[in-house]
Amino acid sequence: MKHCKKFNHLGRNSNERKALLLGLSKAIIKQKRIFTTLEKGKALRRFLEPILTKAKEDSMSSRRCVFSKLNDKIVVKELFDNVVSAISDRNGGYLRIIKIGNRYGDNAKMCFVELVDFGSLKSAA
Repeated sequence: MKHCKKFNHLGRNSNERKALLLGLSKAIIKQKRIFTTLEKGKALRRFLEPILTKAKEDSMSSRRCVFSKLNDKIVVKELFDNVVSAISDRNGGYLRIIKIGNRYGDNAKMCFVELVDFGSLKSAA
């Protein structure tokens, strides 16, 4: 039975999938936008948006919860210093996924994933 099995496994086991999503999360917090496949972008949205919601409350407890998920002091500092100030008035939907076509080699659907309040790539895509 497929009860509560709605997330994409991305062709990996659980440890590899968690490492992939962790790396993508760190990259998007540092660089504000990344270029990846559409399925990874959708999985990243489901992984990262609860972390961003938790980070909106700047307390020691929320910093520890976010650090337990991201495991990187520099990324957590960047998140609480720069990113939270931009998303503080938003109730959800912190990430934007912009589809840009298919990859040449294997025809995989590609996209840009960006933080919403840090500019748009619609004019560049």
